[in-house]
Amino acid sequence: MNRRKFFRNGSLFTLGAALVNPFESTASVLDTGILNKNKKAKNIIFMVSDGMSTGTLNMADLYLNRKTGKGSNWIQLYKDNRVANALMDTASASSIVTDSSAGSSSWGGGVRVKNGVLNVGPNGEKYLPIWQKFKKAGKMAGCVTTVPITHATPAGFCVNNDSRNAMEDIAEDYLKLGFDIMMGGGNDYFSADHRKDKKDMYAAYKAKGWQIARTRNEMLATQPGKPVLGVFGENSLPYYLDRSSSKELTNATPTLAEMAQKAIDHMKNHKNGFVLQIESGKVDWGAHANDIGALLYDQVAFDEAVKVAIDFAEKDKETLVIITTDHGNANPGVIYGKTANENFDNIQKFTNTNEWLLNEIKPDWTSTKVRELIAYANNHTVTEDEAKSILSHYTGIEKEEGGLYNYKKLPYKAFSEMQKSYTSVGWISMDHSADYVNLAMFGPGSELLKPFVKNTDLHYLMLQAAEVENKF
Repeated sequence: MNRRKFFRNGSLFTLGAALVNPFESTASVLDTGILNKNKKAKNIIFMVSDGMSTGTLNMADLYLNRKTGKGSNWIQLYKDNRVANALMDTASASSIVTDSSAGSSSWGGGVRVKNGVLNVGPNGEKYLPIWQKFKKAGKMAGCVTTVPITHATPAGFCVNNDSRNAMEDIAEDYLKLGFDIMMGGGNDYFSADHRKDKKDMYAAYKAKGWQIARTRNEMLATQPGKPVLGVFGENSLPYYLDRSSSKELTNATPTLAEMAQKAIDHMKNHKNGFVLQIESGKVDWGAHANDIGALLYDQVAFDEAVKVAIDFAEKDKETLVIITTDHGNANPGVIYGKTANENFDNIQKFTNTNEWLLNEIKPDWTSTKVRELIAYANNHTVTEDEAKSILSHYTGIEKEEGGLYNYKKLPYKAFSEMQKSYTSVGWISMDHSADYVNLAMFGPGSELLKPFVKNTDLHYLMLQAAEVENKF
């Protein structure tokens, strides 16, 4: 199909599925003068490091440079001038600070919606999610993530729902809609033992021909030709740092890069191509907890998945890779000081996350035992007074409220403040921020990207790059 004719006559310009005119926001990415320069994107890989502030991207590159002498794959793409790149405005319909459901829905439905919902407007309008559009166009479609596969970011590409928290319903929707690869955590939303309605969603998926994988080896053993549901944790997958320190977790749990490679291998030979979302969801969770080991090592694990996607796209030459985040979170960074270099290098010696460490501590522990545990996990200990302060959170003297996923009210913030003295990493908050974020594109369609875009622009750019009309 002639690209110029397609974009002149195609229904992208009628936008039947959208209830607003996207050209008030997407004019910056549309340049019909360059549409014939690249062939269309047969495949699209959309990569999301959820909650990744610019400081997180920066620290991962610093960490890898100082540890291995080679920086991150993402930043190397910039250094080698191999990608188009931009800043992206991440706001939702209800706030300049988005949540993940509205952030993903901006890409998924092409319209900004209120925080907390998935592709549903204020009056109940439903915007058809982009992975459904590509399925209707004949492509295979899937998502892989390190949080529940029913979580906000994958769901925003796939379903409509009034609430991002309706994850039991979302598990059913994926089956009804006939996606091809769904892998992440979330046993709580598939198992009859955990679901409120006691439905056995594993049996339902299996009855429709899906391959079910509950471990890394089972995932690696799946074969192309049948859809795959992979669920590798009750809720999320373990943080990459904790996984790396446990032989049991390493054997049982795939990495994000392994899931990405398996998903690509399943779909790469489909005659009409595929679309795949790859999310490092726990970068966001680590930021909410001000947990530098959790955040940094999961960002590095995301960077390994970036290499998987780029390596495939380089050979394939028909794949558009989009690399970005949905919003900033906690805005961490390395703070100036005479010992900043040495302090930041201490993170290389961490064996476990703050999540693991703080869950190990018990109210009846002595301050000496707390100090020993911290020395094991961080290769650096705290003072006696600091250990007593940590213990006070377990004995009821003090309680911490901060951190979105801090259900046990563990002292994440207090401990991260102590860590600052030997990591030189500081945080501005424990929540999302309104950052303009990094966005990179590689492959056919990347020429459409302009230096500054709104998050909704990417919905229409993907349709343009793949020459899929917006008529569904």
